[in-house]
Amino acid sequence: MRKLGLIGGMSWYSTELYYARINKQVLRRTEGSCNAPLLIESLNFCDIAKANSEQDWDHVADVLIASAKRLEQAGATAILICANSMHKVHGRVAEAVGIPVTHIADAVGEKMRADGVQSAALLGTANVMAENWYRQRLVKHGVTLMPAEMDDVQDLDRIIYEELMHGQVKRDSERTLKSIITEIDQDGIKAVVLGCTELCMIVDTKANVLPIYDSTEIHADAGVDWILGEAV
Repeated sequence: MRKLGLIGGMSWYSTELYYARINKQVLRRTEGSCNAPLLIESLNFCDIAKANSEQDWDHVADVLIASAKRLEQAGATAILICANSMHKVHGRVAEAVGIPVTHIADAVGEKMRADGVQSAALLGTANVMAENWYRQRLVKHGVTLMPAEMDDVQDLDRIIYEELMHGQVKRDSERTLKSIITEIDQDGIKAVVLGCTELCMIVDTKANVLPIYDSTEIHADAGVDWILGEAV
């Protein structure tokens, strides 16, 4: 099996989800005989949280590039960045190392294309929902995205940064997500993309009014494909 590197700590709660999902899937797909060979760089999120300015994002890129290089030097053969929002600097990280860095939106887009999904709503942090860099990546896979509702953007940003990244799961926030998804369904949209790796903490991805594409699960599964030699 090929060794996979994870850049995590953004937050560590979602990194835990990656670690568990990857190992469970490797165990299942090898009929209960193997664990996943992994290297994890768990970053201090305080150093890169809530980047806003171009200078802030330059710093984020520097931190992630240094992390990716350490993983490569330690023997990783591919890398996952375990946070949707940090994929804003994916291109710079990927160019800095000689191994693949699997983009989370590509993994999601490929899964949606395979399922024949043509329209979706994207939920996540403000920079994921409202900026073009993530949305355009999904659109390349044939997915039409509904415009971001700014009230939803503000609510989700607060829930993610003030609650989920601190490990807090609140009933009111669960209800807020249910209401948002119900409204999306009423607008005739065919699916929802959870474009934040922590949102699955408060959204039941298996029992909802619409198909839910959980970026954490899909990205982790792409890592499993790499580990098992099923991805190029």
